[in-house]
Amino acid sequence: MSKQPILIVMAAGLGSRFGGIKQLASLNEHQDSIIDYSLFDAFQAGFRRVIFIVNEKIKNDFYNRIGQRAEMHFETHYIIQRFDSLPDGFSVPDGRVKPWGTGHAVLSCAAIADAPFAVINGDDFYGAEAFRKIYFFLSSVKSDNDYAMVGFSLKNTLSEFGAVSRGICHISRNETLESITELTHIISTSDGPMYTEDGLHYTLLNPETPVSMNMWGFPLRFMEKLEQDFLVFCRESMHSDPLKAEFFLPSAVNNALKEGTASVHFLHTADKWYGITFHEDLPQVKAAIDSMTRNGIYPRLLWK
Repeated sequence: MSKQPILIVMAAGLGSRFGGIKQLASLNEHQDSIIDYSLFDAFQAGFRRVIFIVNEKIKNDFYNRIGQRAEMHFETHYIIQRFDSLPDGFSVPDGRVKPWGTGHAVLSCAAIADAPFAVINGDDFYGAEAFRKIYFFLSSVKSDNDYAMVGFSLKNTLSEFGAVSRGICHISRNETLESITELTHIISTSDGPMYTEDGLHYTLLNPETPVSMNMWGFPLRFMEKLEQDFLVFCRESMHSDPLKAEFFLPSAVNNALKEGTASVHFLHTADKWYGITFHEDLPQVKAAIDSMTRNGIYPRLLWK
C-alpha cells in the first residue's frame, strides 16, 4: 500500500525585509498565521502528513505557535536546515553563515520523506484550490518522471508596497512547463505589472502571465535528483561564490527539463496569492482573510 502524500513547509526564513518572523505573524484574533491557513486548506484537500523546515533560532516559538496545533491533525516532523550539511569531501567556507537555498532545504527532508510530496513556502497564502490540485496530482502520480507546479496569474501575486521576484513560466500547448525565467524586480503600476533589469528601463508584462510561487509536487525519487544536483552545485559554486551561492529548488527542476528526464504538469489556479514580503503587506493580508471569513470560505475558528 502506497503511503499518503507529504506536505513540506519551508518555514526557516527570518524575514529581513519584513522586519520580524513573518511566518508567525498573526492574521486574526485567534493568532492564526499564514501557515495555519495553509494547513487548514491542506487538511481539507486530504493531506495528513507534514514536515516543517524551521530555523534553529525560531524552532521553540514555531512549535508553540503552530506545531502544537498541527500535531492534533497531522503526523508532524521538524527539520532544521543546517548550512554545514554537505556532501562528503566538502566543508563550510570560511565566513559562510546562511543555508544553501530552497533546494538544499527540501533535500534536508530526504531521511524522513517516504512518499510523493508537495513543497510550499511558509509565508505564502495559496488558497484552497491550489492544495486540492496538488493533492490530487500526488495521489494519482504514476511515474517517477512526473512533477507538478501550481501556477498563478502574475496579476494575482504582486505587492503594492515594493518590487518582487517572480518565476515567469513558459508553458507548452499540452499544459506542461517548458522553463522558468526568474525576474527579480517586478512592480505593480496603474498600467499593469512591469519589470526592470537596470532600474531605469521598464517593460510591461501581460497580467495573465503564469508565474511560480514555489508550490511543487514531486515523486519520492526527486530526492535523488536533488542529491545529484546539489553535489554538482557544491563542485561548481563552492569556489566561485562561496559566501552567497544558493541551490534553488527551481534550478533542479529546470535541470531535469533540460535533461529531458521530467515532465512538469502545470496546474493553474485562479485564486489570489497573498504574501507578507514587506511589513506593509500585513494589513492587506489580514483584510483579505477577514473578507474570506465573512464570506464563509473559512470558519471564524479554524480548528474547532
